[in-house]
Amino acid sequence: MRDDDFERLYAAHAEPLLGFLVYRTGDRALAEDVVADTFERVLRTHFRFDPRKSSEKTWLYTIAMNVLRDRSRRAASEARALERAVEPVGGGSAGVEMIDDRDELRRALAALTPEEREAVSLRFGADLTLPEIAKVTGESRSTVHGRVYRALEKMRGKIA
Repeated sequence: MRDDDFERLYAAHAEPLLGFLVYRTGDRALAEDVVADTFERVLRTHFRFDPRKSSEKTWLYTIAMNVLRDRSRRAASEARALERAVEPVGGGSAGVEMIDDRDELRRALAALTPEEREAVSLRFGADLTLPEIAKVTGESRSTVHGRVYRALEKMRGKIA
């Protein structure tokens, strides 16, 4: 995609797309992130656009909705990973300790990069293997392995 084509597309659609996403999500910061991710994806996948199948606007909004769905799935996967990692059982002081452990785990997860959180959530929340995570993320297996390893090391450092 030529720079002037991208600039024209961005100028024509960025503001309306942002407005739609703010309305859809109720979160301006999230909407801005989705717009940025959408246009990044446009740059990477512009060769797939076929004007015979849809308009630029339809194509762009489809990408935005997919980005939003991906983020939602990722957040749900992270939440499942967190719940699996520390599930409170019983009551009394053991239950309080489990809550403390869960809070400590949340802080450790917060210290990770978004890519590391995604890798950990896909590995432990979605229970995917490293090759499966590589397919989902479009990264090499060694990159995924490195992310999961680094993330776990960071988390151990925060929890220990």
